Amino acid sequence: MDTNVYLPLFKQAVDQLDKTQLNQKQLQAETGVWLDTVILRIQKQHWANNPDAKPQTGSAIFFSIWINDDDTREPKLFYNIHALKLRKLNGYVLTSRKFADDFREQFNYLKHDWPDVSMNFGPQTLMKGWQPVNLEYLVNDILKIANKFTEIDFIIDDLLNSRKVI
Repeated sequence: MDTNVYLPLFKQAVDQLDKTQLNQKQLQAETGVWLDTVILRIQKQHWANNPDAKPQTGSAIFFSIWINDDDTREPKLFYNIHALKLRKLNGYVLTSRKFADDFREQFNYLKHDWPDVSMNFGPQTLMKGWQPVNLEYLVNDILKIANKFTEIDFIIDDLLNSRKVI
């Protein structure tokens, strides 16, 4: 994959995100290249033990959007929510399976707004989907998905708050 083509487009999308909304929701957005793939990651500080890790490998919850041009017939934009090693997330008493089940139960009412989404994964991938993209509109497609993430972050916050160590 030629990451030099896609990384500037992903950065352009991040630059166009509503900064006021991100700040109000305490969401952080960043782009980068991991495993030869261009990625946009959105998360909150308290959703990870080490929120600045690149790539995120410790206890963390985060949204990802990435492109994979391995299939040149139809470029696809992928997205997911990962929940990694939740038992070790500082400040919470969590089990991965229960958290995933509870997230999916709430997200199920909203999934019709997400193209080709599936929740048929283990507890580390809460949901995952994709959409075909026209590369001329890639920035807009990234923005649409990223903005949808900012509409459902409350599900994760609510689930975490109910499991907070007092």
